[in-house]
Amino acid sequence: MQPANSATFAHYFRDLPDPRRSPSCRHAFLDILVVAFCAAVSGQFAWTDIELYATIHFDWFKTFLQLPNGVPSHDTFRYVFSRLDPQAFQRCFADWIVALSTEADLRHVAIDGKSLRGSADPANGKAALHLVSAWASHDRLTLGQVATAEKSTEITAIPKLLEVLSLKGALVTIDAMGCQKEIAGQIRAQEGHYLLGLKGNHPGLLEEVEQAVLSQLEQGKVGKADCLETAEQSHGRTEKRTYTRIADLSQVKEKEAWRDLTAVVMAMSERTVKGKTSTEVRYFLTSYGGGVEELAEVIRGHWGIENECHWVLDVTFGEDRSRKRVEHGAENVGWLRRMALSVLRHDPTPKLNMKQKSLKALCDHDFLLQLLFANNGSQKDA
Repeated sequence: MQPANSATFAHYFRDLPDPRRSPSCRHAFLDILVVAFCAAVSGQFAWTDIELYATIHFDWFKTFLQLPNGVPSHDTFRYVFSRLDPQAFQRCFADWIVALSTEADLRHVAIDGKSLRGSADPANGKAALHLVSAWASHDRLTLGQVATAEKSTEITAIPKLLEVLSLKGALVTIDAMGCQKEIAGQIRAQEGHYLLGLKGNHPGLLEEVEQAVLSQLEQGKVGKADCLETAEQSHGRTEKRTYTRIADLSQVKEKEAWRDLTAVVMAMSERTVKGKTSTEVRYFLTSYGGGVEELAEVIRGHWGIENECHWVLDVTFGEDRSRKRVEHGAENVGWLRRMALSVLRHDPTPKLNMKQKSLKALCDHDFLLQLLFANNGSQKDA
């Protein structure tokens, strides 16, 4: 079993700038990173808890870390992560996490935002930090994130996030906030495909798409190959979904403004609960040439970032309760949470949920090392 500071780990962090300026620092930069990440996987995110965790596990850490002056204080952890360059930090971690998966599948990348409510500081006029993240649905890995001051600035954050991602061959899904011509063009320029939610922020285009779909359905121009119906029933709820793909865009006048627009998709859901039925209709623009079944799977899979990432971050890792506010502290610890979640998600141990895996990592050093180096045993020290 490789120790957590082996050259395989150090290789991915060798270019990460140490934010401390003093040449006489008492603690090695890599030691601080390794301890913090092990603590994060074990469910510890408060600076004082990370220090206590390192103190309790000091003898084990000392077998492979330097720790020349004992355990770094909680103030040291706070200082380093508050001043660490968030973009450089996540690039290193993302490269390392993807390397842990020998079969990383980036066919579907979902992009969505989440506010860290506890980071708001009303007394000083500071809004809650909003993180826009990219999620690889198949491997359930967080690929990157960009912080914004508020949700309304997602439009400017998404292009920055796309820039750090390798999108060749991937299908990127974004909700209506990211339904912008420039974003669609950027995805295609990076050799990816887009599937964008369309709502009232483009009223003229939405009306044209609605009319095109309705007209072709009424005229019987939509074949069986472009329609899909699914039905689910559970816990007293019945839900029927109908997906319709329209490739004939002759009635959509704005189609030329959207780079390589290939089709539009209508997703209609009818939900019945306790005898009451509600209907929701959503529309999507896509450059992807796949069939309706594949598009339907991707549309449903988009919400995995909410159910399998954001929800777990709040329930298991208490992200919404975190009150870190100093400089880049909230953003960097938000990234630590997402990387910890990615490692835990990637572990194949049966019958253990995320909280149980994190608890086991806290108590079992061998399991923790197994998580950190899963599927990477053949990698040579660099």
